[in-house]
Amino acid sequence: MIKRTLFFSNAVCLTLRNKQLLIQNKETHEESSVPVEDIGFVIIENNQVYVSVPVINALAENNAAVVFCNEKHLPFSMNLPLDCNTIQNQLFTAQIEAKLPVKKQCWQQIIEQKIKNQALVLEKYKIDSIKLKEYANEVKSGDSTNREAMAAKLYWDLLIDVDWVRSRFGDYPNNFLNYGYAILRAAMARSLVGSGLLPTFGIHHHNKYDAYALADDMMEPYRPFVDDEVLAYMKENPEQDEITTDFKKKILNILTRDVLIGKVTRPFMIALTMTSASLAKIFAGDEKSLSLPVFV
Repeated sequence: MIKRTLFFSNAVCLTLRNKQLLIQNKETHEESSVPVEDIGFVIIENNQVYVSVPVINALAENNAAVVFCNEKHLPFSMNLPLDCNTIQNQLFTAQIEAKLPVKKQCWQQIIEQKIKNQALVLEKYKIDSIKLKEYANEVKSGDSTNREAMAAKLYWDLLIDVDWVRSRFGDYPNNFLNYGYAILRAAMARSLVGSGLLPTFGIHHHNKYDAYALADDMMEPYRPFVDDEVLAYMKENPEQDEITTDFKKKILNILTRDVLIGKVTRPFMIALTMTSASLAKIFAGDEKSLSLPVFV
């Protein structure tokens, strides 16, 4: 079942009643409800939102991610369950004890597919992708020749502009991309936790300040889906360079997109789960290949 995403930009009270999320508008006192089991994400933007502890626990029990925004209305923190897999300790141990060659092989698969997806985004917008495909075929174990960076430079030069620099704090449309990546990161972290993995221990990212290093690793081949949503929004709103409520709602479309994995098209959130589950099986020694998305 495709899980719902709830976005709260107004002041509301969120309480629990009969396994239903009860939503009460603080100003109009209007009420509505949603079954907790149907929820995958809750994004809380307004600082005046009240959330009860039973709601947080019920959402966690159903592996729903709760994303809290800061005073700038940007995703800042996240609530995830700590115990949602029956063999979690076994999976934690396998993840922590995973050998470096296994991690390098996983990273090779991730970067190869990321670059292939970037090439597919270029093709969608009628841009030559031959060089990117060459880079994808040249990715080695652990991406030792840094084809990811080379591909990224060319990709953004062709997709945006040669004078534009991709940055966490750079000029427009970095703000759009960063918001979208934050949503993707939360979605990936949710899937990893649901597969019994620790999102903190990465296979490539190792920044000591990064609480979701594994989510940052595994979301890489999914980034082009965000890029496409952002580019589509930019083309529809050429005069808009600030993040608006309309943009925030539009970027959530990534969570309901179609993704091709193998020969089957899956909903985006199901695809994330398949990717994280395949990684858990690799750590356990049951598989060698990741289930990774193909941009469609």
